[in-house]
Amino acid sequence: MPTDLIIRAATSDDAPAIAAIWNHYIRHTAVTFNSQEKTDEDVAADIASKSGAFWVASDGDTIGGFATYGAFRGGVGYARTKEHTIQLDPDFSGRGAGRALMDVLCAHAKAQGIHSLWAGISEENPAGVAFHRAIGFVHVAILPEVGFKFDRWMDLVLMQKFL
Repeated sequence: MPTDLIIRAATSDDAPAIAAIWNHYIRHTAVTFNSQEKTDEDVAADIASKSGAFWVASDGDTIGGFATYGAFRGGVGYARTKEHTIQLDPDFSGRGAGRALMDVLCAHAKAQGIHSLWAGISEENPAGVAFHRAIGFVHVAILPEVGFKFDRWMDLVLMQKFL
């Protein structure tokens, strides 16, 4: 991990910076299929509901990314399987923040008894697929045309990592 990089638990005070990062991808990319922007209140509520399973990467002054995990599917049979989200400010890309966030996220999930993590990645995001492959996720499936954004159907790549 770069020496100027800090990975720490997210707080409600981080909500505006996290929302700004998330909304960049919502507005301008197919990285997320979501087209509804996040409010600061939405993000603060998400941080509170995740009970410590939400982190930010910072250089001390700026929040440059976040990672979190939550339910994969409903029902007790899926309790030890989670799906994660990770987003970086484009200016933080290539600085090791993504890998550092995922190291903390995976260690936390494993300590909580989580057996596997899933990544749902837009097929239009080859960098996201390559990143997940580099940190030990394995390609499991492509779900054709399950996302709709920018007036077109998009495929979802599913990747999994056993902890």
